[in-house]
Amino acid sequence: MYFVYAIRSEVRNYIYVGMTSNLDKRINAHNNGYERTTKPYRPFRLIYKEKFENRREAREREKYFKTGKGKEFLRKLNE
Repeated sequence: MYFVYAIRSEVRNYIYVGMTSNLDKRINAHNNGYERTTKPYRPFRLIYKEKFENRREAREREKYFKTGKGKEFLRKLNE
Protein backbone atom coordinates (compact mmCIF):
# COMPACT_ATOMS: atom_id res chain seq x y z
CA MET A 1 0.00 0.00 0.00
CA TYR A 2 1.29 3.45 -0.95
CA PHE A 3 0.18 6.95 -0.09
CA VAL A 4 0.53 10.16 -2.04
CA TYR A 5 0.44 13.07 0.36
CA ALA A 6 0.66 16.83 0.47
CA ILE A 7 1.88 18.80 3.45
CA ARG A 8 1.73 22.55 3.92
CA SER A 9 4.19 24.63 5.86
CA GLU A 10 2.56 26.45 8.75
CA VAL A 11 5.04 29.34 8.59
CA ARG A 12 5.70 29.85 4.86
CA ASN A 13 3.83 29.54 1.59
CA TYR A 14 5.13 26.08 0.69
CA ILE A 15 3.45 22.80 -0.25
CA TYR A 16 5.41 19.56 -0.52
CA VAL A 17 4.06 16.53 -2.38
CA GLY A 18 5.48 13.07 -1.79
CA MET A 19 4.84 9.34 -1.86
CA THR A 20 5.46 6.76 0.86
CA SER A 21 4.43 3.39 2.21
CA ASN A 22 4.49 4.66 5.83
CA LEU A 23 2.69 7.99 6.05
CA ASP A 24 3.09 8.66 9.78
CA LYS A 25 6.83 7.96 9.73
CA ARG A 26 7.33 10.16 6.66
CA ILE A 27 5.45 13.16 8.07
CA ASN A 28 7.36 12.86 11.34
CA ALA A 29 10.61 12.87 9.35
CA HIS A 30 9.56 16.13 7.67
CA ASN A 31 8.53 17.77 10.94
CA ASN A 32 11.63 16.65 12.84
CA GLY A 33 14.01 18.07 10.25
CA TYR A 34 15.34 14.80 8.82
CA GLU A 35 14.53 15.82 5.23
CA ARG A 36 16.94 18.36 3.78
CA THR A 37 14.49 19.73 1.20
CA THR A 38 11.75 20.52 3.71
CA LYS A 39 13.76 21.34 6.84
CA PRO A 40 13.64 25.17 6.41
CA TYR A 41 9.85 25.14 6.02
CA ARG A 42 8.76 23.16 9.08
CA PRO A 43 6.45 22.65 10.88
CA PHE A 44 4.02 21.00 8.46
CA ARG A 45 0.49 19.78 8.55
CA LEU A 46 -1.06 17.16 6.31
CA ILE A 47 -3.52 18.72 3.86
CA TYR A 48 -4.18 15.78 1.51
CA LYS A 49 -3.62 12.04 1.25
CA GLU A 50 -4.65 9.36 -1.19
CA LYS A 51 -4.15 5.57 -0.92
CA PHE A 52 -3.02 3.29 -3.77
CA GLU A 53 -2.56 -0.45 -4.14
CA ASN A 54 0.71 -0.23 -6.07
CA ARG A 55 3.70 2.03 -6.50
CA ARG A 56 3.13 2.74 -10.20
CA GLU A 57 -0.35 4.24 -9.65
CA ALA A 58 0.90 6.27 -6.68
CA ARG A 59 3.83 7.63 -8.70
CA GLU A 60 1.53 8.77 -11.53
CA ARG A 61 -0.70 10.63 -9.08
CA GLU A 62 2.31 12.19 -7.35
CA LYS A 63 3.52 13.48 -10.72
CA TYR A 64 0.12 15.09 -11.32
CA PHE A 65 0.20 16.92 -7.98
CA LYS A 66 3.62 18.32 -8.83
CA THR A 67 2.23 20.02 -11.96
CA GLY A 68 0.69 23.48 -12.02
CA LYS A 69 -2.87 22.11 -12.08
CA GLY A 70 -2.13 19.69 -9.27
CA LYS A 71 -0.63 22.41 -7.06
CA GLU A 72 -3.59 24.67 -7.86
CA PHE A 73 -5.96 21.92 -6.65
CA LEU A 74 -3.99 21.57 -3.41
CA ARG A 75 -3.90 25.32 -2.78
CA LYS A 76 -7.69 25.54 -3.14
CA LEU A 77 -8.17 22.94 -0.40
CA ASN A 78 -7.32 25.51 2.25
CA GLU A 79 -9.27 28.50 1.01
